Amino acid sequence: MKFTLSWLADHLETDATLDQITDALTDLGLEVEDVSDPAATLGAFRIARVIEAAPHPDADRLRLCRVETWPDGPDGPSQEVQVVCGAPNARTGMRGVFAPVGTHVPGTGVDLKPGVIRGQASNGMLCSERELMLSDEHDGIIDLPDDAPLGQRYIDYAGLNDPVIDIAITPNRPDALGVRGIARDLAARGLGTLKPLAIAPVKGQFPSPVSVTIAPELKEKGCPLFAGRVIRGVRNGPSPAWLQKRLRAIGLRPISALVDITNFFTFDLNRPLHVFDADKVQGGLRIHPATGDEEMLALDEKTYKLAAGQMLISDDQGVESIAGIMGGEHSGCTEDTVNVFVESAYWTPITIAATGRALKINSDARYRFERGVDPAFTLDGLELATKMVLDLCGGTPSELAVDGDVPDTNRAYRFDAARVGSLVGMDIPEDVQRATLTALGFRLEGDQAFVPSWRPDIHGEADLVEEIARIASLTKLQGKPLPRMQSGVPRPILTPLQTRERAARRMLAGLGYNECVTYSFIDGTAAALFGGGGDDVRLENPISSEMTHMRPDLLPGLLLAASRNQARGAQDLALFEVGPAFSGGEPGEQHIQAAGILVGATAPRDPFGTRRAVDLYDAKADAEAVLSAIGAPLKFQIHRKLPDWFHPGRAGVISLGPKLPLAVFGELHPRVIKAFDIKGPVVGFTVLVENPPLPKAKARKTSRQALNISTLQPVDRDFAFVVAADVEALNVVNAALGADKALIAGVQVFDEFTGPKADAQLGAGLKSLAITVRMQPSDKTLTEDEIEQVSRKIVEKVQKATGGTLRA
Repeated sequence: MKFTLSWLADHLETDATLDQITDALTDLGLEVEDVSDPAATLGAFRIARVIEAAPHPDADRLRLCRVETWPDGPDGPSQEVQVVCGAPNARTGMRGVFAPVGTHVPGTGVDLKPGVIRGQASNGMLCSERELMLSDEHDGIIDLPDDAPLGQRYIDYAGLNDPVIDIAITPNRPDALGVRGIARDLAARGLGTLKPLAIAPVKGQFPSPVSVTIAPELKEKGCPLFAGRVIRGVRNGPSPAWLQKRLRAIGLRPISALVDITNFFTFDLNRPLHVFDADKVQGGLRIHPATGDEEMLALDEKTYKLAAGQMLISDDQGVESIAGIMGGEHSGCTEDTVNVFVESAYWTPITIAATGRALKINSDARYRFERGVDPAFTLDGLELATKMVLDLCGGTPSELAVDGDVPDTNRAYRFDAARVGSLVGMDIPEDVQRATLTALGFRLEGDQAFVPSWRPDIHGEADLVEEIARIASLTKLQGKPLPRMQSGVPRPILTPLQTRERAARRMLAGLGYNECVTYSFIDGTAAALFGGGGDDVRLENPISSEMTHMRPDLLPGLLLAASRNQARGAQDLALFEVGPAFSGGEPGEQHIQAAGILVGATAPRDPFGTRRAVDLYDAKADAEAVLSAIGAPLKFQIHRKLPDWFHPGRAGVISLGPKLPLAVFGELHPRVIKAFDIKGPVVGFTVLVENPPLPKAKARKTSRQALNISTLQPVDRDFAFVVAADVEALNVVNAALGADKALIAGVQVFDEFTGPKADAQLGAGLKSLAITVRMQPSDKTLTEDEIEQVSRKIVEKVQKATGGTLRA
């Protein structure tokens, strides 16, 4: 929304400076995006007199000009400078526009400096219109009349000192799409007084020969009110200079007096209008929904095919206008127009927005109607427009032709002065609050605030508070700490699950993973690869075809991220995410996961041979680290009842029993890697953050148990067992740990003998597993007999669990 400072002064009586106005506008929520101030760019250019213009001694096309200037203004002393000028119209005695040394010339982008041209000093410039960016004229310098005041700023003399302000309007403030609405806000802030708007009905001299009719189905949700009148005998010439200047300042091209008047009302009072050439209208005008067969050549010289249901304005011979959006070329006004029909209507925002989007038409009228103009101003706007047409174009007005009624927007909300303090935290006296609402157009009756018709965004008591706080300025709001709910050390506010999520994130970040935040939606194909993709998790209104289902696991999002990164040259990746996954579409059918993937190699290339491909043991170690960080039990089982998206022979499930899985780790299935187009080995894990049982209440009183260190020497014993080739090492480890849970501190596998040599020495289908068992006494040093007793228990436990024997 653009307007000039002088235009604002038509509605606001103020002494505020430009900076005060722009600062206030931004503070009021009407953010100033740009200010074009001629004084900042052209303020240094002053009217000067050429004392003498003599030929340059060394250049035929140049002249040496002695110029009398007034650098301090017309009341200051004059100063004579020499300027080398190439303009053919430079002459002795002329008055022109002079730029002194140090001035930035906007048309050339040059900062003037003292110079020497063909051996002659030149200190300044006599300027053309193009150098001041006033036009493309540059055949000669500006030649002013002999009565032009010497020393005066050229922008003041030429009437160019009118800053243009461009503000951003949020969709909820359609009232600010008119200069008067902006002036109302500034007046409420205290930057001036809103000037009254005199509205005098224009008496019609004859009945309107053009009737208007609204289709019954559109009166409620389409066009509640349509009005107009015929004006005969108008002269549609150029609009006055003041109107053309005002429109040009905001980027509009003056066309003719009638068209310029409608554009003026659109920006001045937020009242879009349309003018038909009455001699081209056959019969009356009717507002009706399109049948789907209509076409219209619009004023933008494009032909539009109208869909069924879109609102049209038609006469007896066809469509004349797309209602509320754009008029038709056929009935548009030209310089030969003599009789006009001036139309003012109220169109419902939803209907205009739907039609405008469908036809892809962007017009100033559509922009305002789809946001909501003042319905109560429909007839008043028509009266004001009639008066301006009569003043500028002459003519004789008819009586009004009206169908429909002004829609009832009357509504009131309770005004409670104390709500400002409770909602915003500002201490504003009640009389100031009432004065603010009154200045904004609200009508106060007791504790009821009646909303003005031009504010469709006010829908409750909170909106009244917002208006009061906005005018008072939220910059005055002082930050205050919230009161303590209780004294003493604050208790933890995070739930156990939130604490686990935070611990998982910190652990994975510490392990060198990069955190990803992916969408909870994935495509149906990817969801099906991970056990999802059913109709119960399908989105009814997906934002794209690649986001149709809720994710059953976090791994698909990580794999998509890895694929995108590999496509951009990153081959070795470590990614993780903590978030929800969804097993169904009902409440409660979601769970928190901490998932990670490793792609490529463990380290960059180096001369020491440390680089190797990632494997399932990397994923296992990281999954165990996460489980440890979130407080999972240290002793668990690993089995191979795997999900389909993991490799069947290179993955495992960490669990506390057959029905309580804690995590899944290992290589991903080759078909999954192929589906996501990832190169290189890919291992991953998914930790089910909610599954580890919470510690007992007493154990949760401290964040970490006390470290218990024994002062006694530990004892290590090695055992080698011959077991079947398909026996897992973990079974041997768990069996050894169970021999004496209090005494045995740890079990470590340190050797495996398998393959053809093992078959030859041990027997076909057998292998040897060697373990180290550490026994840590706590109260006394172990005797040899006690060590042997524990060793026999270890052998018995392993034999019972695996069927193995102690290797001789």
